[in-house]
Amino acid sequence: MNNRGQMRPLVAAMALALALPGVAFGQTAKERELEARIAQLESQVQALLQSQQQQQTTIAETQTRLDEVRVAQAAPLPAGSQPIQATTITPGANPGTKFTVGGNVRIDGFATKTTDGDIAKGTAGRDFYVPGAIPVGGNGPDTYMDAHGKFSRIWFDASTTLDSGAKLGARLELDFFGGALGNTAATNTYGATIRHAYLTYNKWLVGQTWSNFMDTAALLDSVDFVGPTDAVVFVRQPQVRYTSGPWSVSLENPETTVQPFGGAARVIAGDNSIPDVTARYTHKGDWGHFSVAGMARQLKYEPVAGNAHSETGFAATVSGLVKLGDSTDLRYQATAGEGFGRYIGLATVQQDAMASGSGDLDALGGWAAYVGLRHVFNPGLRGNVYYARSQWDNDTALTGFGVTERVQSWHANMIWSPAPKLDFGIEAIWGERRLESGTDGELMRIHTMARYSF
Repeated sequence: MNNRGQMRPLVAAMALALALPGVAFGQTAKERELEARIAQLESQVQALLQSQQQQQTTIAETQTRLDEVRVAQAAPLPAGSQPIQATTITPGANPGTKFTVGGNVRIDGFATKTTDGDIAKGTAGRDFYVPGAIPVGGNGPDTYMDAHGKFSRIWFDASTTLDSGAKLGARLELDFFGGALGNTAATNTYGATIRHAYLTYNKWLVGQTWSNFMDTAALLDSVDFVGPTDAVVFVRQPQVRYTSGPWSVSLENPETTVQPFGGAARVIAGDNSIPDVTARYTHKGDWGHFSVAGMARQLKYEPVAGNAHSETGFAATVSGLVKLGDSTDLRYQATAGEGFGRYIGLATVQQDAMASGSGDLDALGGWAAYVGLRHVFNPGLRGNVYYARSQWDNDTALTGFGVTERVQSWHANMIWSPAPKLDFGIEAIWGERRLESGTDGELMRIHTMARYSF
């Protein structure tokens, strides 16, 4: 029997006790008074019943919450993590694995003028500054506009500290540059492509990421996707890397780019049999950082099956960031050597080696450098000015006079951040490409960017 049933006899008994005097004396006024008191009593009893039911509901809800908390506490979370669900998002992972996701949505827009013809539609030079794509010796100036969202990206990270103290990690990062599935006439569709895919185990890294020969901490704060493409070491590739304190060494995926005899289109050989070897030392302080790296590599080309030719390439690079007060810093990089062409500017400027008529290789020498100044005007506004240049020692007896002798560029930008993780940028770019013949061409561009990072 519920509480309501239990209370009814009590109410009836009380009503009878109150009514009996009225029956005995037969006073009508008294009867009306008793009826009013009975109605009031019934109302109070109903209120008590409702209050008891609400208390029982609250107790049940509290018990449910306590059960959820006990389930969540069964697997302790890594320090600094906040639970968002009762069970892990990666049920097949090691206990205590921390899984994170992030990325950005980015839209780029350009207005470009080239002095000697236009850059071909659908090529990388229309998506960001590529000095090797600047037209030379053309039929006059041309102006055109482009826009895309190819540089939007998403990444996934997983990290675990095992009971033994060993640290495991992994990253998969994608963007949409290099995988066109549509066209600018209708859909502007692009497929996802891999940027990074690697795992880490304590001091070891295995997988695809930035080359150890590249100092990412010295990259400029550019609106353009790369920025000082004329000179920056900019390579992502599979590798095995070991890091201990300020030192890191790596074995990286080899590849040789060749300038064929007489100046024909470049060849990506695919004939290497020895990995590229790099070593880096980085010193950090309150003032910034300084880094120096060296690389040795095999250059190999087999124009005819069974007739392979090889050469040795080597290079050194110094780079860093120097703080010039609380709001300003200087960033720089300088690289020199022989046979390092594909490591500069996404392999868009020059080749690793020149080939003779018989296929013999001669490592191409040269140098590349950039310097930039960054200033933060206030928490929501910053600006950058930078210059980049590379110059190459072509043997014109092998290459002819139609190959690139030098490229250079000036850049100036402003980046406004009206809210955290939200950036709007504009950059003015002037670039020049010059051939061994002396023929040159220029590019002028206004590059705009909107980006929300999450």
